[in-house]
Amino acid sequence: MDVIQRIAEELSVSSKQVSAAVALLDEGATVPFISRYRKEATGGLDDTQLRLLDDRLGYLRELNERRKTILESISEQGKLTPDLEKAINEADTKTLLEDLYLPYKPKRRTKAQIAREGGLEPLADALLENRNLIPEHIAANFIDLEKGVSDVAAALEGARQIIMERISENAELLAELRERIWQKGIVHAVVVSGKEQAAEKFKDYFDYQEAINQIPSHRALALFRGRNEGLLTLSLKPGAEEKDEHDLCARFVARHLEITDTAKPANVWLTETARFAWKVKLFTRIDLDLKLRLREAAEQEAIRVFASNLKDLLLAAPAGPKATMGLDPGIRTGVKVAIVDPTGKLLATDTIYPHPPRKQWDESIATLAKLIQLHHVDLVSIGNGTASRETDQLVADVMKRHSELKVSKITVSEAGASVYSASELASKEFPGLDVSLRGAVSIARRLQDPLAELVKIDPKSIGVGQYQHDVNQVQLARGLDAAVEDCVNAVGVDVNTASVALLKQVSGLSAGVSENIVAFRNENGPFVNRRQLKKVPRLGDKAYEQAAGFLRIMNGDNPLDASSVHPEAYPVVEAIIAGTGKSIRDLIGQRSFLRNLNPVHYTNDIFGLPTVTDILQELEKPGRDPRPEFKSVQFKAGIEKITDLEPGMTLDGVVTNVANFGAFVDIGVHQDGLVHISHLSDTFIKDPREAVKTGDMVKVKVLEVDVERKRISLTMKTAADLAASGPARNNQKPVKTPKQQAPRQGSLADAFARALKK
Repeated sequence: MDVIQRIAEELSVSSKQVSAAVALLDEGATVPFISRYRKEATGGLDDTQLRLLDDRLGYLRELNERRKTILESISEQGKLTPDLEKAINEADTKTLLEDLYLPYKPKRRTKAQIAREGGLEPLADALLENRNLIPEHIAANFIDLEKGVSDVAAALEGARQIIMERISENAELLAELRERIWQKGIVHAVVVSGKEQAAEKFKDYFDYQEAINQIPSHRALALFRGRNEGLLTLSLKPGAEEKDEHDLCARFVARHLEITDTAKPANVWLTETARFAWKVKLFTRIDLDLKLRLREAAEQEAIRVFASNLKDLLLAAPAGPKATMGLDPGIRTGVKVAIVDPTGKLLATDTIYPHPPRKQWDESIATLAKLIQLHHVDLVSIGNGTASRETDQLVADVMKRHSELKVSKITVSEAGASVYSASELASKEFPGLDVSLRGAVSIARRLQDPLAELVKIDPKSIGVGQYQHDVNQVQLARGLDAAVEDCVNAVGVDVNTASVALLKQVSGLSAGVSENIVAFRNENGPFVNRRQLKKVPRLGDKAYEQAAGFLRIMNGDNPLDASSVHPEAYPVVEAIIAGTGKSIRDLIGQRSFLRNLNPVHYTNDIFGLPTVTDILQELEKPGRDPRPEFKSVQFKAGIEKITDLEPGMTLDGVVTNVANFGAFVDIGVHQDGLVHISHLSDTFIKDPREAVKTGDMVKVKVLEVDVERKRISLTMKTAADLAASGPARNNQKPVKTPKQQAPRQGSLADAFARALKK
């Protein structure tokens, strides 16, 4: 298979573009570097296309390696025919390749193999070749006690096993039946008898059916989790009318055996053989194959959703370099306090006890006011965990009693803060600091710069995925690492302030080199230009090429070092300076002047129009941050618990997670509410991300509240009907029979049931 041509067709780009990208990847170039600095070579392939290209390149290369192994194996057996070789060379999936290899794959000793050893293969061949033969009569000739064939029935059973194995190893037949069942099959979930109480969280699947090719990712993973926990059984029906579809498939197999005249004696026996082959061999394998296909597709979609949410979170607006107080709320253990300066350096820590049982409210206010005044705090970052609203009220009281303090308070997600606190990285950053106080530092810093702080935490601990523990962990880690890498390089990194955790996400930099960069600046002072990076131990020419454009040096010798212009392209800027007669400092920020320049005039054999255009745009605003402007949400006063909510309330909230069925929104009551996909927009949308993304501030209306089950149904529609709050299904309904319809439990229960199913 021509890997380059295949990928080009899949991406709808030219083979030349793919060849260039593959060559760069093979040389060790990263996706961010290629998408940003090698546009001429790849014809402008973006990072999304390059990620897909990289994934497919790995898959297709593995496929070709497996193809080579299979061809060698069959050739060594002396069974490689021209037609078989052609089919194997044209196989475009691992499944089809393994189907073709199945008849030649070394096997354990099967019933068919035992029958062959008993000399029964000629009997099977005879019945296939001459349909007028009476099976019982010819089988009598194959009785051989020494070979274990004791009677006519044993002989016919052995012949049947041989034919069934041949049928089950027919790649074309398998592919046709597999696709037929994928299009028509239905997954049926049933609760395991006697485990109804333990399976309460899977209540919506106690007796549930849906077309296998219509099951969305989150629902498929829920079904598999229920099965893996021993609470649900999953069966696959070949169609809506199970018996009829089994009969149709058996007849399909019979046609494959060229059974036309069922009056012929051998055909009667072969028809029964076809039925057995379908149920015992083919359907059993197809059942496993399609459930695996469903699971793999669900996992890929879950990983995509997780990576998308992670990108949104990492690229959230930073509050910027401001002195910040971080508060990690707690009740009995107290509220942990940490103050960091505008660069994130820790200045002070404390613990206050405003909540029960100590109830030191006034003392806590005095302590916070003193710290805010002493360290000139601009922002107060409050973790959204237990006692968050109570702590928010505490800060409000501080601001009310001490109006001279000009501070703002913002609630932030504290997901992963405890993981960071106990990490080796946190221990190195704050070796003498109590673990509980490190979380407050993280909460403060993630308000200043979410990206710089969250890269220190395992993405799987941030909590923006769905069924993240149910998917392939290697693929998940790879997908999330790619998302983090793309985000860090899209924003760029200040090499003089960045942590090792942030630096190692920069294109071309390993953890070891990142540690060396930090050690070098600690020993020699801040970097003043990019050229100094070449003096860092183990930072060679290749690493410098990959990383330099993403590393920023603010207020250094060369203004271009604070931009995303790569050092290799500085000659282009020098040509612009020479052509315009302006200095670099006179050029930077001159938007109207720069836009009047014709980029074509500055292209050459090395740097084409895409690069020159990028350079001119960068000169307009060097080092521009692609992240949005910082804004904060203020939760409604007096609404602190789920019991405070009432249908019809309009509230401000922040999107904490986006799944395929809707978005979860924090409205300040310690329990996120769900905006079902059908309530995200006044118009029809297929993907919740068309309306919202993680971190968005939104206005929602409460539809219904289920205090007992801790479920909140919200809407973002401008004219929501509270009387019919159950989210309408805006996609195809799953297959359900009347007896499987659960009794109605109110609109909220319906809303969440539909959300879980959809």
